Amino acid sequence: MSRPAPFEPDLTDLAILNVLQEDLPLVSRPWDALARRLGITEMEILDRMHRLEKAGIIRGISPVLESRHLGLHAATLVALRVPEERVNEIAAIISSYPEVSHNFRRDHSYSLWFTIAAQNGEEVQRILHEILDRTGISDADALDLPTVKKIKIDVRFSFLPAQSGEITHGPD
Repeated sequence: MSRPAPFEPDLTDLAILNVLQEDLPLVSRPWDALARRLGITEMEILDRMHRLEKAGIIRGISPVLESRHLGLHAATLVALRVPEERVNEIAAIISSYPEVSHNFRRDHSYSLWFTIAAQNGEEVQRILHEILDRTGISDADALDLPTVKKIKIDVRFSFLPAQSGEITHGPD
């Protein structure tokens, strides 16, 4: 049984990846607006986004929220040493908190990393200590790295060559 050929995005796919990094238009049909900007149909952009997702190139599309505008003025990054056999159990406990985001596993002695955001530092610490109590992880096995200064870096990748000409369409 042979493996399918790897997905090779064409220039239209790359143009879609570029526009998805911009602000989505706040209109009733944002995909149609982006498609028109690219000179393709709404159905084509949706089909292509689906193929990009199936190929593992797009993981998801979600808003980037400014937490301070939502009243969340304190945050910390936490790293935990977790026994391998408990990673899934402890990750599920951590993920059950609405104040937690970016819960992910690393191949490191500190195997689970996550952020907590709350109204103030006291609330962040209360949540962290509740998580440690519920999981049985000791303070000695936790790194608490509170946000001292928030720096937002707007990282965007340019997928099209600098002097690309007309967008070419791939096979339908």
